[in-house]
Amino acid sequence: MTTPAQPAQPPGPKINVPEGTQPVYANLARISHSPADIVIDFAHILPGENTANIQSRIVMSPLSAKLLMRALNENLARYESAFGEINVPGNSSLAENLFRPHHPPEPPKE
Repeated sequence: MTTPAQPAQPPGPKINVPEGTQPVYANLARISHSPADIVIDFAHILPGENTANIQSRIVMSPLSAKLLMRALNENLARYESAFGEINVPGNSSLAENLFRPHHPPEPPKE
């Protein structure tokens, strides 16, 4: 008698997501650091607003942050191989595109 194949478990610890955990949307991230920590503030800013509301603050060791960066790079590469390249605007620096204040669209000229 054969049993159905079990999906391979990824290496690492078992991760439990508590019931009621809600996803948080962020369209802006602010990163700062000290000699001992990397701090990433995830925020949401509305078009036309000058103030972003921080939704989550993550504090990591520099080693954990570097491992996160590696994992993000690997996952983005897999995403792009499945769905196509993610185009980043080339007119200015990435930081300017991600972190400059949003301005409301100009009204149409009559």
